[in-house]
Amino acid sequence: MTRKGGVRERLLRTAADLIWDNGYGAVSVDQICARAGVLKGSFYHFFPSKSDLAVAAIEDHWRRSRAEKDLAFSPLTEPLRRLSAWCALVRENQIKRLKSKGKVVGCPYSSIGSELSALDERVRLKCHEMAERTCLYVETALRDAQREGRIAPGDPRALARELYAFVAGTVQQAKIDNDLAPLDRLEDGVFRLVGLPALADELTQ
Repeated sequence: MTRKGGVRERLLRTAADLIWDNGYGAVSVDQICARAGVLKGSFYHFFPSKSDLAVAAIEDHWRRSRAEKDLAFSPLTEPLRRLSAWCALVRENQIKRLKSKGKVVGCPYSSIGSELSALDERVRLKCHEMAERTCLYVETALRDAQREGRIAPGDPRALARELYAFVAGTVQQAKIDNDLAPLDRLEDGVFRLVGLPALADELTQ
């Protein structure tokens, strides 16, 4: 990695961590630069504004976490087990963050998107895009489950968004409570919404 690439990478990772942990409004460019060990002039060489950095950091976070999602939603895995793996991945990531930060931090896309929904359209749209990408994984799993006759026919796109809203909302509630207990029932809620309430225990064994 070139030196310039290393500086940009540090800014992206530092911004993602600070904003995820503390909120966009609570983090300044000066704080990001200080934590990353980067001069403020170097910051503006790469990013015209804090908003531009946030958009790039969101995309970078997705890029770094995509392999986990690809594995959870592998087409080689039975479609309903993909939904269970998704719930497990969400829970595992929150557990890791709790251990390293000492608090429940929630979903970065939902947290930043909610905070800036009426303040920064570019950031809002980027967070919306991240949600849509996850919904596509879920939609494919639902479509495959319908094709195999595992769940009732219907609109997989609409159901995927309903499932995403449930999972994202549960994660946000865990953040508000600063307690991961709500995430213990993610599978129960997901399989209840797809019409298979008795399946959660079977798929998580």
